[in-house]
Amino acid sequence: MKKTLTRMDNQLLVITLAFFVFGLIMILSASSMESYMRYGYSPYYYFIRQAIFLGVGLFISFITINIPSKVFRKFSLLLILVIMFILGGLQVFGYLAKGSKSWIQLGPVNIQPSEFAKIFIVMFLANYYDKNKEKLNNTWSLIKPLIPCIIVVILVMLQPDLGTAGIITLITILLFYAVPLRSNYRKNINMLLVSGIILLSLVFVITKGSFLKGYQLNRFNFLDPCERYQEESGYQLCNSFIAFTNGGTTGQGLGKSTQKYLYLPESYTDFIFPIIVEELGLVVGIIIIMLYLYILYRIYRIARRSTNLYNSMIAYGIGVYIFLHIAINLIGVMGIGPLTGVPLPFLSYGGSYTISLMFGLSLVQRSAIETNTEIVKKKKKIKKRVE
Repeated sequence: MKKTLTRMDNQLLVITLAFFVFGLIMILSASSMESYMRYGYSPYYYFIRQAIFLGVGLFISFITINIPSKVFRKFSLLLILVIMFILGGLQVFGYLAKGSKSWIQLGPVNIQPSEFAKIFIVMFLANYYDKNKEKLNNTWSLIKPLIPCIIVVILVMLQPDLGTAGIITLITILLFYAVPLRSNYRKNINMLLVSGIILLSLVFVITKGSFLKGYQLNRFNFLDPCERYQEESGYQLCNSFIAFTNGGTTGQGLGKSTQKYLYLPESYTDFIFPIIVEELGLVVGIIIIMLYLYILYRIYRIARRSTNLYNSMIAYGIGVYIFLHIAINLIGVMGIGPLTGVPLPFLSYGGSYTISLMFGLSLVQRSAIETNTEIVKKKKKIKKRVE
């Protein structure tokens, strides 16, 4: 165990654990009033549940970092097949909430399989491309693993959950771009991707988004939200702006947010960042963003230092996964782009997302452990030769 700890990325470990603890404190602050006033629960209801989720995530992480990556590689195909089966089954036995059949209800706990699908896709693609790295000059070998990824995206869209489907699509595309390819293949892929984006844009413009539901279309209407305060999309975003304004530079003080008094919906999940800025100020908000960038840098560093393609793609894929959640959440709550209902890493309440995030980070740490172990072995060999 001591050897494992010394070969982990300790800077990444410390900062992520501190982030989770900070997030737990802010979930208590952001959720206490809504928990009591809207649902009649204890003010500590969501705090206790999130603490339990973190405990489960830590247990899973402890197991994960002590298991060689070759074990997970053996199950990567099985995991993607299982998650496809579960996502397909949601249309029959899924629990309907917020307009989507995205959850499985197990007593007091709701599990969102699509959150785990993001991690399983990273594991599946990393394993496939590492095993077949000598065959990537063949077009079929190159695109074959994208088929189950496309099926997962379609199944998530059917729930419907366009935000999660979009993130899974982007994870797949960006991880695909991490595969070492010949320049001519890369050019063809670029042309195909650009053509696909143009085609989808034309479909959206021509149909005016008629294939989307009303509340989904409203999310694209994010300009001047306070002019549309009575509308659903305008109401949420306008209250988010009010929270940012209230916070100013140094904030109103921990626990002193006014927007959490049922003004700002989802104040402890999707909109927790405005509550943090309202209570602790813009300075803390900027520090959080800088810490996010440092976390992404540490993960990128692990990806670059990895001694095999699998571990490199695992770290890169989890880094992309975290980056997309940060970017899409902050773009939405700041009114720069549409709201998508995407949780903010480390800070938002949510069992499935928290556990999947901790599992993903433990896979990154496992990559760091194996890389550092290889480096130590090489140094010992060189030392022996010199002697």
